[in-house]
Amino acid sequence: MQVQVVKSKIHRVRVTEADLNYIGSITIDEDLMEGANIIEGEKVQIVNINNGERLETYTIKGPRGSGEICLNGPAARKVAVNDIIIIISYGIMDFEEAKSFKPTLIFPDETTNKLK
Repeated sequence: MQVQVVKSKIHRVRVTEADLNYIGSITIDEDLMEGANIIEGEKVQIVNINNGERLETYTIKGPRGSGEICLNGPAARKVAVNDIIIIISYGIMDFEEAKSFKPTLIFPDETTNKLK
């Protein structure tokens, strides 16, 4: 049997931009993506702490060290600049493997979106 488990999480970052006129996705500072073990194009779930919205999209690398967190396209309607969000990715693995799997969790500074 295969199960879906949390693979990576960027816990509580601040939205810096919302660009409705972009094709779609979330742009994330490359330092945060690397720290959380998330790759460009990976499917992620976004959970908005401020309004309870949940959505799925894919990732795009933002400039390294910029602290950028930008929701693009239709997802821009689900956030406001300065909202606090959690970014989660999931992996599918064998049930036995999942029992001992440890996800990569990072907790950046909410004000700067930089790794502590």
